[in-house]
Amino acid sequence: MADLEFYQFPCLSDNYGVLVHNADTGETASIDAPDADAVEQALSDKGWKLTHILVTHHHWDHTQGIADLKSKYACHVIGPKAEASKIKDLDETFSDGDAFEFGGETVEVISTPGHTLGMINFHFPKSCVVFTGDTLFALGCGRIFEGDANMMWDSLSKLAKLPKGTIVYCGHEYTQANADFSLTIEPDNQALVVRAKEIATLRSQGKPTLPTSIALELETNVFLRAGNATEFARIRTAKDNA
Repeated sequence: MADLEFYQFPCLSDNYGVLVHNADTGETASIDAPDADAVEQALSDKGWKLTHILVTHHHWDHTQGIADLKSKYACHVIGPKAEASKIKDLDETFSDGDAFEFGGETVEVISTPGHTLGMINFHFPKSCVVFTGDTLFALGCGRIFEGDANMMWDSLSKLAKLPKGTIVYCGHEYTQANADFSLTIEPDNQALVVRAKEIATLRSQGKPTLPTSIALELETNVFLRAGNATEFARIRTAKDNA
């Protein structure tokens, strides 16, 4: 069985989409559907046909392309059970600890409430990849719109326990702003200082800063490094007010 191929592409103003493809089975999944046109262009660029959409949460910039894509490709749409009433066109829903098969691999579902109450992340343990939606960002985490700080800290703590080599794909290119803020929290973190310079170079060249990894985030992400929910809440509030 061929290894899965991952293809990241920009869409909307600062979102990323990712296609996941198995050459042997022909299966191709879009992680969320931020923009149908962008997903279709990515499919055309790779010569793939969409068979699945894996939805992390209900926000419009992750779901607005679902209807058009499903109409065109008759793809199978998987999403969070806890947000089934908020996401149209779901075919199958899953909760924390569930698993399903895609492209010859088992995909583990991790519930990560906080940004939204029903957010799920998709972990591909064989490929050592996780799709974190708007829960964990490079050097950041999602704003807490529906949950609370304890909930988000618990969600981030789940992700922090994944194998350090796990590659992390997330929903947005927020890394430059996250780096600038992070340096106000941990100015003496040399790994962060080095990474911030690398990020500035990448962005000046119009290049993505993603994907990242669990190991890199454990070294440099001040939200993951908070240590407890109280400190996390303090840092999250500071970022919200920055």
